[in-house]
Amino acid sequence: MRIREFADADLLALKRMHAAQGFDYPFPEIADPIFLVKLVVEDAASHPVMASLLRLTSEAYLLHDPQAGTPLQRWERFLMLHEATRREALRWGLQDVHCWVPPQVARQKEGGQARQEGRAGFGRRLLRLGWERPLWVDFVHEL
Repeated sequence: MRIREFADADLLALKRMHAAQGFDYPFPEIADPIFLVKLVVEDAASHPVMASLLRLTSEAYLLHDPQAGTPLQRWERFLMLHEATRREALRWGLQDVHCWVPPQVARQKEGGQARQEGRAGFGRRLLRLGWERPLWVDFVHEL
């Protein structure tokens, strides 16, 4: 058994592994330079039996003064910043951005002033802007 860098000759074997797993996502475009790590495990006969691929992604942080302006003004500022940030991420070649939102900020508030004013939780607003809430469980490994 040996671990080595991916080679173009491994592509078909990796595609077979991906198909055999049966997960509902397309095979990644591993030729894209956004894939920074591409490692393959070979068996005793030098056949690929496992691979690890790491693709560059991005984590979003939003910093704002919660006292600056009205809720509507803050939302309008966010929309402008959101679009400018989206364009910059594309310019850098990123394919996705992840945002971890605290539960108390993400959920729609029940009752109280927020509901009376028709304001949704931040998570629902992100969904309306095209963000998705993945079904897959997220794990993180700090290096």
